[in-house]
This record gives sequence, C-alpha cells and structure tokens, in this order.
Amino acid sequence: MKPWTDRSGNFSPLKAAVLVGACLPALLLGWAAADGTLAPAGSLGPLGARPITEAIHQTGDWAIRFLMMSLAVTPLRRIANWPKLIMVRRMLGLAALFYALAHLTLYAIDLKLDLLRVVSEIALRVYLTIGFVALLGLIALGSTSTDAAIRRLGKRWNRLHKIVYPIGLLAALHFFIQSKADVYEPTLMAGFFLLLMFYRLAHWRGFALASPLVLVAIAILAALGTAAIEYAWYGIATGVPPGRVLAANLQFSFSIRPAWWVLATGLGATLLALARPWLSRQDAAPRGRRAARAAAEA
Repeated sequence: MKPWTDRSGNFSPLKAAVLVGACLPALLLGWAAADGTLAPAGSLGPLGARPITEAIHQTGDWAIRFLMMSLAVTPLRRIANWPKLIMVRRMLGLAALFYALAHLTLYAIDLKLDLLRVVSEIALRVYLTIGFVALLGLIALGSTSTDAAIRRLGKRWNRLHKIVYPIGLLAALHFFIQSKADVYEPTLMAGFFLLLMFYRLAHWRGFALASPLVLVAIAILAALGTAAIEYAWYGIATGVPPGRVLAANLQFSFSIRPAWWVLATGLGATLLALARPWLSRQDAAPRGRRAARAAAEA
C-alpha cells in the first residue's frame, strides 16, 4: 500500500493531501537552508543569524504540531462521523516522529556531532531529558505502527499506543521549559492537548461527542484551562505578575491569547457536529446516483 492509496489500492485524495502537508515544512526548511547557504557573506539569510538553532526550533515546533494533529484524528472522526479519517492517523504520527528525530539530529549537529556532549547535555538539562523521553516514546510507537506489528502484538498494541497521551504531556512540558519567556505557542499546544483530552474523557464517560451542548462545554472548559496554564506558568516560572496575564487575555489590541484560539477551535468542532446531518445527506446523494446508474446499466 502506497502512502497515497487506501487499503483497496485506490488513490486517496485525503492521504495524498496529508502526505504533501507532512512533507511541506521539511521541503521549505531545506529550501531556506540552501538559500541561506548561497546568501552573500554577512547576510542573515532566511533562517537568520543562527540557522541551525532556527532549524532546531522549527523541527521541534512541527513535531509537536503533528503529534497534536494525530491525537485529533479520533475525536474529529467521531464528531464529524468521518470514518475514513482514521487512514491518516499513522501518517501524522510518523510525521511527528520524523520531525522529532530531525530536531535531535540538528541539535547534535549544532554541538559538532560530539555525541558524548550530546548525551551529557540530555542527562544534565531537565527539559532535554523530558524531550528525549518523549522521543523514545515516539520511536516505540513508530516502530510498532506497521500492520505486521499490530497483528503480532494483538491486544498489547492498544495498551502500548496509549502512551501517546503521556508523550503529548511530556512534549508540551519540554516545549514550555525550553521556550523560557515567550510561551505563546507552548500555551497554545498545551491548550489543544487539553481540549483533545477533554474529548477523550467525555467519550470515556459516555457523553456523545455529536452533542453540541457537550462540545460547547468542553470548548469552554478547555479555554479556561488554557488561561489557567498560562496564568500558572507566568506566575510561578517567570515571576511575571499573574494579574497582567489575565488582563492580557481580555485585550485584543496586540494579539489574541491562546485561550481564545482554543475556544474558537472547540466551537468550530461544535459547528461541525451541527452540520453532520447536512454533510450526511450530501454524501448520500452521490452514492444514490451511482447506485441508480449501476442498476440502470445492469
């Protein structure tokens, strides 16, 4: 089975689009690196004055973004009643692993491939230790993502792949600590992770993810939780007065805070649930016409 085909061997526009999207950041990063290499002496280039450092940050950013996308597949499949979405979960997870490995590789290159120093830094710096443990977890998931591994592991495969949740938590924590003062995107990723975990908790407790009321409640709780995470981080880790953080969430002059983006995403999922009947009718109409044509031709 090719990355752009479904299990029956037919071309899948969904898988092809996700494949292109997964490769695009790496291609753009490679182009920027090549363009910087060819830039005149003294030029900052597309990746700035420290291109390796910028590439390290970008690959790490994309690793956690694709990890969040992979975690979003199951809730979105339930909310939108879109079973075929499950086809791209493996691809998104492998993309997260690829960018995480690139993140570590570029870090080693930045240290002149001094592996002893790389190991020492990972062991001595807490945020690097956390990130490395998350990477080991991704490697375990990636190496057991094949159909053969699923058959071999049986029920143990599901138990093993539940470690994706603590991996997501560790990845968010690593992102927070290494970001230091500017934690806008780490807060956003933590908020999305919280939103996705609320979806899973609601499903586990027997709430229907097709219910708009349930989805609105989850969106509000996740947004409040995101604001609380940002409040706690600035108040405890950086010493910035927490009141200023809360006030910033109510002002839109300079930027929209992560809590509002999480709320908007949750409400978007609610609208998707409300549109389910219409989407089902739209999907059923072409199938009905194809069935009618087939019957006529027979």
